[in-house]
Amino acid sequence: MFRLKATPRNLDRDSKEKAEESQENGRLVAEKSQKVNPGTGQVSNGYPSTSPQSPREGTGAVGDRPGGPGGFRTLVVQQTSLDPPRETWSKKMDFLLSVIGYAVDLGNVWRFPYICYQNGGGAFLLPYLLMAVFGGVPLFYMELALGQFHRSGCISIWKHICPIFKGIGFAICIIALYIAFYYNTIMAWALYYLLSSFRSTLPWTTCTNAWNTANCTHYLSTDLNVSWTNTSISPAEEFYTRQVLQVHLSPGLHQLGAVSWQLALCLLFIFTVVYFSIWKGVKTSGKVVWVTATFPYLVLLILLVRGATLPGAWRGVVFYLQPDWEKLLSTTVWIDAAAQIFFSLGPGFGVLLAFASYNPFHNNCYKDALVTSSVNCLTSFVSGFVIFTVLGYMAEMRQQGVETVAKDAGPSLLFIIYAEAIANMPAATFFAIIFFLMIIMLGLDSTFAGLEGVITAMLDEFPHLLARRREWFVLGLVCVCYLGALSTLTYGGAFVVKLFEEYATGPAVITVVFLEVIAVSWFYGTKRFCNDVQLMLGFSPGLFWRVCWVAICPCFLLFIIGSFLAFPPEVRLFDYVYPFWTTVLGYCIGVSSFICVPSYMVYHLLTTKGTFKQVSQSQSWRQQRVIPSVTVHKPRM
Repeated sequence: MFRLKATPRNLDRDSKEKAEESQENGRLVAEKSQKVNPGTGQVSNGYPSTSPQSPREGTGAVGDRPGGPGGFRTLVVQQTSLDPPRETWSKKMDFLLSVIGYAVDLGNVWRFPYICYQNGGGAFLLPYLLMAVFGGVPLFYMELALGQFHRSGCISIWKHICPIFKGIGFAICIIALYIAFYYNTIMAWALYYLLSSFRSTLPWTTCTNAWNTANCTHYLSTDLNVSWTNTSISPAEEFYTRQVLQVHLSPGLHQLGAVSWQLALCLLFIFTVVYFSIWKGVKTSGKVVWVTATFPYLVLLILLVRGATLPGAWRGVVFYLQPDWEKLLSTTVWIDAAAQIFFSLGPGFGVLLAFASYNPFHNNCYKDALVTSSVNCLTSFVSGFVIFTVLGYMAEMRQQGVETVAKDAGPSLLFIIYAEAIANMPAATFFAIIFFLMIIMLGLDSTFAGLEGVITAMLDEFPHLLARRREWFVLGLVCVCYLGALSTLTYGGAFVVKLFEEYATGPAVITVVFLEVIAVSWFYGTKRFCNDVQLMLGFSPGLFWRVCWVAICPCFLLFIIGSFLAFPPEVRLFDYVYPFWTTVLGYCIGVSSFICVPSYMVYHLLTTKGTFKQVSQSQSWRQQRVIPSVTVHKPRM
């Protein structure tokens, strides 16, 4: 039930104070009153009216134009329904740490350093920063503002923006499930390493174990009687491939083999931690991230100091940062920079919308976007020093070039090269424990965030069914993710992880974000969106942000999509080259999520009366939006 109150121009002081007090205690719902002049098309709190005509794009000030002899009027709509208020973060720092923990993940530790040295070292920082400023950060800011203003997850938010694009929300949820199927398996590998580290001699330092072959060679410059040949394999590589993954027991994707019970138990423990961290909502996860988001920075600092004191560390740093300006002429460098910043900041996964929806309405999300995105980029840069000081040490000990030591990319860089380097340090057990614990913490943050995006979306879309059953819904979701991840725990599970990583998520989420930017900038309207931001923050985004949202960000995303289609990746893992049918399978998995967008468009057009323009836009103007109290300013004479 809603109660309407009008405050005329000659409102006396006492009644005005009562009106303002009722606003501070209540929550406003934007709804057009028939008593106010219908020609204005704008209600007093800055929201569009329910009338079909175009709304007046105000400056964010609250107050209607004169509607007749009565002069200025202010509409106050007070919510008196019994719906429970939306959950909010206990502290501002809970939100910031959650966003930082989501953005800073495993890719910051291994992917950025590898991409950086591969694409010109220090010269790569130029395209990386340009892509961040003109592409990544504007998208990051846009999603935080959208989530905070509409206070909805990635599905229900579209009824406020452009209902015909609601399929984007369902596609995001499916993509998040695919990520949960393989991303947590990497943490299970790290947990296996962590449990194996509680020994005086780390198991990946010797060639006398049951899983070792005749080609196992423990080679360092101090081993005068050992020579390294083309057939030699380090004990760290054999531990990773033959003991942890057991990939030698699977010929490929066509025959994955049995499930590794050790990894199954490790993944079960990971999902158990995940469940009890997010089952109660952001009140719980906001406390957990105080550990999971800060501990990796402590470990990075320890490893940075230790790496800088190792012999040969300077070789790695020079190799990491030495600029190769000629590579900037290559299109591949710019493609890698755009993809790296996009997947590092992580817009389009529904997480930023969900996290921001639990913020106070007037929270400064603009400042939050700048701070968190800056921390993320700086973390990636510093992680490069952590990785390459150790790679320089390995090159010095093996008397090889850094490029030879750093040839492995992906998780292999962490689980083979870095693990072997740690094993040859003094106090190897201690550094192994904190390093793999850091890997687990980095992964947990992102898993919390990814699943929270799905949970918030479903609870907002089906509140009467799921709102009071959050714990059971989260339990069901975690069980589905665990069952979906079983294929990645087989002997050929590493091949499945690589397939999901290359095809199931990347192209689909980029296309989804492209449609999201188009829907917000061109259908909902940049001017209206900026007015929403002004209503929240008290100032409107400048020209730079408007141009980015309207033109630069769509071009930025099209550039990534076009490059993927023009230069499809040649997928291989270890000695296994993925056959053509696996590429078809990968594209089918990717399309299975994106198909939600056109499918819902067809469904919406068939079930809604009116022309295409009315169907796609008019409903977004008629939605009631619940926001906290908005201060009503006395209109000027």
